[in-house]
Amino acid sequence: MIRQSLRGVFMDKMYTIGQVAEMFGIPASTLRYYDKEGLFPDIKRQSGIRRFSGRELDALRVIECLKKSGLEIKDIKQFMQWCEEGSSTYDKRLALFQTREQSVLREIDELQKVLSMIRFKKWYYEQAKLYGSEEKVWAMIPDQLPEEIRADYDRSHG
Repeated sequence: MIRQSLRGVFMDKMYTIGQVAEMFGIPASTLRYYDKEGLFPDIKRQSGIRRFSGRELDALRVIECLKKSGLEIKDIKQFMQWCEEGSSTYDKRLALFQTREQSVLREIDELQKVLSMIRFKKWYYEQAKLYGSEEKVWAMIPDQLPEEIRADYDRSHG
């Protein structure tokens, strides 16, 4: 009951474009572009000024998520249209998020490899600095590397 009433208060509050831009750390021009593209179909205007409700904030969270997952604006617009169409598009929306999940997992895997290389090279140059050259460090590769560094080496070279 309390959760519902708090959500109601949040949903009823209105925000200016500047407030929303600051909350999300994105330029107001991006919000204007999203609106122009029809991503906020129910946005209210007061004297010509956009007023963002909790509904638009929720939509913006999803928009930013989809954008960060690699989806293009035209595809995000399609998703938002599916939302407006209602329950008949649940399968399409679910499929979209399943595809995005797989894409993000692949990206995470690639970034883990990148992070492993960075960690390995950081260790490598710390050791080279300690020894005064790279020769001793190079001789440790791969069989004599410390266990945690060997794991990073293997991930980054595998």
